[in-house]
Amino acid sequence: MRVLVVEDTKSLAEAISQALRGWDYAVDMVGNGEDAEVAALAFPYDAIILDLNLPGMDGLEVLARLRERGSDIPVLILTARDTLDERVNGLDLGADDYLTKPFEITELEARIRAIIRRSHGRKHAILRAGRIAFHTVHRSVEIDERAINLPRREMLLLEALLYRTGKIVSKDQLAESMTEFDGELSSSAIELYISRLRKRLAPADLAIRAVRGLGYVLEET
Repeated sequence: MRVLVVEDTKSLAEAISQALRGWDYAVDMVGNGEDAEVAALAFPYDAIILDLNLPGMDGLEVLARLRERGSDIPVLILTARDTLDERVNGLDLGADDYLTKPFEITELEARIRAIIRRSHGRKHAILRAGRIAFHTVHRSVEIDERAINLPRREMLLLEALLYRTGKIVSKDQLAESMTEFDGELSSSAIELYISRLRKRLAPADLAIRAVRGLGYVLEET
């Protein structure tokens, strides 16, 4: 899962990003509204954490412009503004949730998990397919209730596929869900991770099928 943090207070942005990376998210940071709009329209983020008090274009304008452009990326507004009018305005403009400062980082992460689940039509924190269970809260994977260890990038790859079980996911989509601004995954690297993950999923009645020229599909066997 890839998240964009839009926050002009660098220390807070770094603290949020560090915490999210610790939960296996790929995280990008920007500090103003103009960069936020450009990034959000350029990359397929799974969620955006959006501060309102930004230099130049404020958060509400960023949100309005994204929705006008057809972006349906889940947005969590993060702000010190705590008036009812501000909350209502943000939600009416298309925000998916609202959290006021100060806040607990664990609550922020829980809210991010929730809006990502809702965006994929999921109600539960456990992703299931075949005989596998992916616990999105404590970041663990089980086959028939027996834990299996996955390296971070294989974990991100599996999560991206599980959220789209039965749907084709392109190599570019997979790479972008696993990397940040300063990272890059080649086509051959994706193929390598797919190969490794296939072997791990063999006992789980799951297969990753290649669709020539299009990408991969996670299917129950």
